[in-house]
Amino acid sequence: MTTLLDGYREHIVSAHKQPLFLLLVGFIVSFVFIRFSVRMIRAQVRWWPGNVTPGGLHIHHMVFGLGFLLVGGIGVFATYGGAPWIDWFGLVFGIGCGLVLDEFALILHLNDVYWSEQGRKSVDAVIFGILFTALLLIGYVPFGALPGEDTRWGLITVISVNALASVITLLKGKVWTGLLGIMVPGLSWIGAIRLARPSSPWARWRYKPHSRRRARALRRERLLHRRADRARTWLFDLIAGAPDKVPANHPAAHRVAERMAARATAHLDAHAARSLARRRARLADRRSAAAGAPHSPAAPAQPAEAVHGSGPGRTRGAQQRRRTVRAGRNRTYALGTAGQETRPERHPRLRPRTRRIRR
Repeated sequence: MTTLLDGYREHIVSAHKQPLFLLLVGFIVSFVFIRFSVRMIRAQVRWWPGNVTPGGLHIHHMVFGLGFLLVGGIGVFATYGGAPWIDWFGLVFGIGCGLVLDEFALILHLNDVYWSEQGRKSVDAVIFGILFTALLLIGYVPFGALPGEDTRWGLITVISVNALASVITLLKGKVWTGLLGIMVPGLSWIGAIRLARPSSPWARWRYKPHSRRRARALRRERLLHRRADRARTWLFDLIAGAPDKVPANHPAAHRVAERMAARATAHLDAHAARSLARRRARLADRRSAAAGAPHSPAAPAQPAEAVHGSGPGRTRGAQQRRRTVRAGRNRTYALGTAGQETRPERHPRLRPRTRRIRR
């Protein structure tokens, strides 16, 4: 314990890094606490307080983080950065950074995607912020420039080459290598020399569809990068919790629901159209049967059974009309002298159906 305290006084307090150290402590502690809180709320633990919802309005912890950021930033300027206020305001500012970056994906997408795959961006932002602050605390500075050195053309050349290598690395789809390469110059140079990821802008611009470079990039993505992505996903699930497979408010879920609704509507429309066609066919048969009935006084009288709609002739006519409707043909039937319906003449172009005789 004494060794740790001596090291803290020598490397942190004497080097005037205590505000930055407290900022990093507040950053890490706030992120760990809020992730533990949301996981307890997601698990619906009874002994843990739930979300802050005054009047039914859910207030995200990003709102509290913005308050901490404002207090910490304005406090430093108000006290002119004097001790010990700068230490306390550094701690408050770090707490605000952890709360705000934990909902970075919500700010980016303007949608509550906290437990979806898009919410992974929040974990990426938090981890990068912690690493960036830790490198500053250790002594690394952006692009490898050391404070107190004279400005020389060699140093300017190194900074320019490192910046260009970092941009190329980011265009090649290697986000972590490019961002950390800003602090560590050699890391970005390695990322700029190596092959790009197949889905990156650099691969779309520079690699042809059937070239050797694209084939090598696909092979490396399949063998190396996917394993690294699985390991990173496992680590992020351990830290922040696994996301939902298909969240209720995900845009893909909305698209699937709309597609299913369109299919159901089309099916119902087709069913309604078939029902309407059957009704029209039945109505046409009735009208044609009524139009073909004899109305002349010279016609012989019909039996009472045919007039009242009963009898074997009427039954056979109804059966024929039902068969016609099922077959989808419009055929007319005329009443004969005996009260029985007679079939109309077939069209000359239509061939009569032949019955198959089973042996």
